[in-house]
Amino acid sequence: MFAYFIRRILLIVPTLLGIMVLNFLIVQAAPGGPIEQIVAKLHGNDVAATARFGGSGAGEVATPTGQAIKAVDSSIAARYPGAQGVDPELIKELEKQFGFDQPLHKRFLKMMGNYLRFDFGKSYFRDESVFSLVLSKLPVSISLGLWTTLIVYLISIPLGIQKAVKDGTPFDIWTSAAIIAGYAIPSFLFAVLLIVVFAGGRYLDWFPLRGLLSDNWADMDWPHKILDYFWHIALPVLSLVIGGFASLTMLTKNSFLDEINKQYVLTARAKGLTKNRILYGHVFRNAMLLVVAGIPQAFIGILFTGALLIEVTFSLDGLGLLGFESAINRDYPVMFGTLYLFTLIGLVMNIIGDLTYVFVDPRIDFETREG
Repeated sequence: MFAYFIRRILLIVPTLLGIMVLNFLIVQAAPGGPIEQIVAKLHGNDVAATARFGGSGAGEVATPTGQAIKAVDSSIAARYPGAQGVDPELIKELEKQFGFDQPLHKRFLKMMGNYLRFDFGKSYFRDESVFSLVLSKLPVSISLGLWTTLIVYLISIPLGIQKAVKDGTPFDIWTSAAIIAGYAIPSFLFAVLLIVVFAGGRYLDWFPLRGLLSDNWADMDWPHKILDYFWHIALPVLSLVIGGFASLTMLTKNSFLDEINKQYVLTARAKGLTKNRILYGHVFRNAMLLVVAGIPQAFIGILFTGALLIEVTFSLDGLGLLGFESAINRDYPVMFGTLYLFTLIGLVMNIIGDLTYVFVDPRIDFETREG
């Protein structure tokens, strides 16, 4: 078992390297890089992506009354088709600033060398280090991911067990209807409904609409700080829970049904064991293997990818919104830095998921399974 996990840990290196290489090549081949973003700003076509350069020398070149504009040489025109009318010296200065004056392989090797030291550089358009940006967004994403995962599991596991035990009864039918409705409604649409009903949209004004904390949060005592935090996070978490509990409830139900119909359960019944003893003493451990072992991956999924629209709807500045904005703005340090960090965490979480399998059922032997 120990040798298996050592191999899994060692496989992190080539897996991470392959993911970074593939994404690096795809992003480099895609049009609309950071220099193109700035050129668009100079032509008055893109303001938000290059707000950092407002009022700088680049902005002065863009004005009709600015310095004399030199002809763009053919090599620059080939690399940046929209750079007509922009001073070639400015283009070369930007290439040097962003490191684009170096060959592709040197840029990648330098980037990976920095990432091994967890040096992710600075954002092109925010004047802030990537690590600081990620740390500033983590409270929002961790809040959404942690509470959503916890509540989903607290609801889904008992509900799924009861549906399995009462399979085919009115309880099973009516709860299945509620689950189908929850699965069919996208989280962001349910979020809009919650805003309309409970956040001052039309009916009630019980919950805040924006942010994770109130403006005067620092001045509150600790009990009120905790209450204020949960007051703000209630509707966003509820929006994510609605879509998440449906699939997990059905997975739990199907896992229990599969185990209940096995021979060892019939044998336990023949021996006269009670229903609860059979269900929680024998069936539970086997049926919950897939469900419990998926907790790390479920948390990572919500933390990094599942909450973008919820963050936008409730004006929460988290990792989902950061990743989306960096992709739109072609902010390469943020894109690749967060990709490296999140991929590394995801790979580690996969190993933790395997450890969870062993913890839930010590009979599992990955060495035997590989053989």
